[in-house]
Amino acid sequence: MFLLPATDDAVTSVTAPLSAPVKVSFESAGRWFEALRLRRRHKHSLSHHSLQSSSSEESDNEEIEEEDNLILLQGLDPKEWKQQDHYAVLGISKLRYKATENQIKKAYKSMVLKHHPDKRKARGLKVGDGEDDYFTCITRAYEILGNKLKRRSYDSVDPQFDNDVPPADEESKKNFFKVFGPVFERNSRWSNRRTAPSLGTDSTSIEDVNRFYTFWYDFDSWREYSYLDEEEKEKGENREERRWIEKQNKAARQRLKKEETARIRQLVDNAYACDPRVIRYREEEKEKKEAQKRAKKEAARQKALEEERIKQEALDEERKKKEKEEEEAKAQAAIAKKEKEAQKRLLKKERKTLRTVAKDKNYFTDAEDEKVTNMADVDRLADQLSLLQLQTLNEAMAADEGSRAKEAFSEAVQELNKQIEEEKQRHLEALQKQSGGDNSQGSKKSWSEAEIQCMIKAVNLFPAGTKERWEVIANFIHQHVPTSNKNAKDVLHKAKELQKNDVFLKQNADKKAFENFEKNVKSANVQANPKEGVVSERFESVGEQQVREQGTNPAPWSPEEQKLLEQALKSYPASTADRWDRISECISTRSKKDCMKRYKELVEMVKAKKAAQDATTKKK
Repeated sequence: MFLLPATDDAVTSVTAPLSAPVKVSFESAGRWFEALRLRRRHKHSLSHHSLQSSSSEESDNEEIEEEDNLILLQGLDPKEWKQQDHYAVLGISKLRYKATENQIKKAYKSMVLKHHPDKRKARGLKVGDGEDDYFTCITRAYEILGNKLKRRSYDSVDPQFDNDVPPADEESKKNFFKVFGPVFERNSRWSNRRTAPSLGTDSTSIEDVNRFYTFWYDFDSWREYSYLDEEEKEKGENREERRWIEKQNKAARQRLKKEETARIRQLVDNAYACDPRVIRYREEEKEKKEAQKRAKKEAARQKALEEERIKQEALDEERKKKEKEEEEAKAQAAIAKKEKEAQKRLLKKERKTLRTVAKDKNYFTDAEDEKVTNMADVDRLADQLSLLQLQTLNEAMAADEGSRAKEAFSEAVQELNKQIEEEKQRHLEALQKQSGGDNSQGSKKSWSEAEIQCMIKAVNLFPAGTKERWEVIANFIHQHVPTSNKNAKDVLHKAKELQKNDVFLKQNADKKAFENFEKNVKSANVQANPKEGVVSERFESVGEQQVREQGTNPAPWSPEEQKLLEQALKSYPASTADRWDRISECISTRSKKDCMKRYKELVEMVKAKKAAQDATTKKK
């Protein structure tokens, strides 16, 4: 590789973190070895005394080591060669995994020269037979340490290696670097990467600290446990047995590898928990977050105060605006009230004028039946026409005489009836649209006029709270309309349908019911005369003219009138003379005939209700 010469302005920089220093043992070679030999030979750098003392000490140490090594070798069992310390057998226990290949070869040659069976026989020492001699252990040791793969396998389970993990306690926190530094340095020998990051010092930046723990959390270890295999695969008699042995060995290795991974992870976890730099960084981050939180909270408070101020100003402005609008509305309401009262007075006046004009003209007819109908039409016109329509009608009726007044009256009635029919039609269409999506049986069945009339009467007879109300009403309809096939569900659906603002449908049903009852009464009067004093449902169909002639009040009974009637009935029992005269005196708005009629109605209602309930009970 061709390198360019450095210039004066060249800058030297470090582009990557430096690795931790590593101690390396080396031997002098070449001219340096010759200089060392001459220096030792001529004693240039050491005094004669120091040289002699050092040489004597070295010789003494070598003799002691050789003696210890001999004792170790003689105590070995060649059959248990896997349990022996191969480095100690070769006499390099101090170097161990740091020993080079040359040092291992040199140690082996030295051991062969001293302990070979032939050498010992020549010195007259005792020698074991074949494989039983301890020299076999020396040969085994060199076979393991002289082979790179086998040596690596043995180094993975080095018995001298300390696998202890410092605990995460107060002592470890106080002396963190002294406790964990040697442990990480000791375990870094297993790394597949050449250089492992250093633990650093207390002043190491947090980036380097994170890089250190990232390395160890992702630690890639080459440590493996094939040396501890209980059986050798080659000893299997056949392929199946060899496969089984390999499977057992592989499972044992994986288990030990898993334990080693857990040990390294525990070491890193304990160190991370005790690291003062990490603790300090966490506290700083916590304080930073707290400061940000306080600042954010203060900003939120200021913002809330500002929003509250703006909101309060808006509320004040809205309140003033609302007060102003209320004052204007009150003024307009007062004006509108006055106008409304004036309209009411005018409307009342026009209604009175209409009734007066119609009465003066004898309701435009001499026939009694037609007069009753015209009287009802006058009341309807007075109630439903607007002020402008009433004024126009009154002017037309007052200005014209004779048939023209009657014609104006008839046109107004026809127009009112037309409007009512149109409104009724619109309500019916809306009701059909609302009930169009209902697929219940009640919406599919058609109802006759008689069934609707009976149902309306039964709903009034059996109010809410009646036991099994809708079954009772269905039985009531069956009693009065034998051809009816409606059940309780049909009745309930129809009642709900009528309650949906269907005012006109109910009015139409009531009107037809009134006409049908009137026809029935007339036909009954022709066929037979009822006994005197017996009041039945025919009282309900008496014409308005006849009712007025007999001095009765056709208006419905109010709750107050009903209460007075009940008290009078209790005060004057059936044995009281002139009972109904006395009862009618208690109710100023009702005549004797009204009281008798109401009493008979109540009696018939109670009987009908009891009959419908009895029919329902019998069905069950």
